[in-house]
Order: sequence, then structure tokens, then C-alpha cells
Amino acid sequence: MEKRKPIKRHSALQPLSRQHHFGLLFSWKIRKGFSKNVEINRMQAYAKWFFKQEIEPHFYDEETYVFPILEEGNELVERALKEHRQLKRLFNDTENPGKTLHQLEEELDAHIRFEERILFNEIQKVATEEQLQKIEEVHSNLEKSPDYHDPFWE
Repeated sequence: MEKRKPIKRHSALQPLSRQHHFGLLFSWKIRKGFSKNVEINRMQAYAKWFFKQEIEPHFYDEETYVFPILEEGNELVERALKEHRQLKRLFNDTENPGKTLHQLEEELDAHIRFEERILFNEIQKVATEEQLQKIEEVHSNLEKSPDYHDPFWE
């Protein structure tokens, strides 16, 4: 398997990339929960908490400060927005929690990898220093979310 070179991320985008790391950890924790036969309602409670603490504010920041750097109608941004809508639906779906959680961990993982490997690279290429400075200002005081009270994945 080909080893990927680490992506050199502009400092303004690094806080968002760190949040992406936590999203990948979320997916890992859900997979771990399934492998340990953890009760679905425990994982569902974690997903609800993670959505409010991490995903909602992260999507807002991307959609407000980062995506507009590319021209309106950009196909990469359109794809990201479509995936954001789908992920929001999955985080809020309570119909079939087991199936939804499986789908959620897979789609969130794929979405983050798309943003990190493709979309953010494109944004980084065209962003002006002023735009990056604005992103940096907005994210300079990001607080780490509190730890979740039920580490079912351990």
C-alpha cells in the first residue's frame, strides 16, 4: 500500500484539521463500540452529544468562514454541503439506531478524508492572506470539548 505524505496545512486551517481528527476518533469509537457489543443507546447518546459539542459548531464554521473562499457553486463545496446535510440527518435519525450509527461512522470518516485531502487543499491554494487571517482569528480561542462521561469504547 502506498504511504501518503503528510499534508502541510496552513496554520489558519490547523484547528479545523484538529477537529477533523476528533471526528475520525468518533468513527473509531463507534466501530469499537460495535466490536465490543456495547448497547446501541449508549453509542446513540454519545453521537447526540458529539453532534452538539463538535459537529454543529464545526459545520457552521466551515460553511461560514472556509467554504466561501471558493467561488459560489464550486463542485467541491457543493459536495461538502451535501455531505453536511446527509450527516446532520444521520446524527438526528432515531428510526434504526444500529444501522444509522454504522452508516454515520462510515460517512463521517469518508467526508473528513475528502475535506482534508481534497477540499482543504484547494481552499489553501486560493485563499488570500486576509481570508486565512479571518479564519485564524475566529478559531484562535477554540475550546476543547469536555470529555464524554461514558467511555464505552475503552
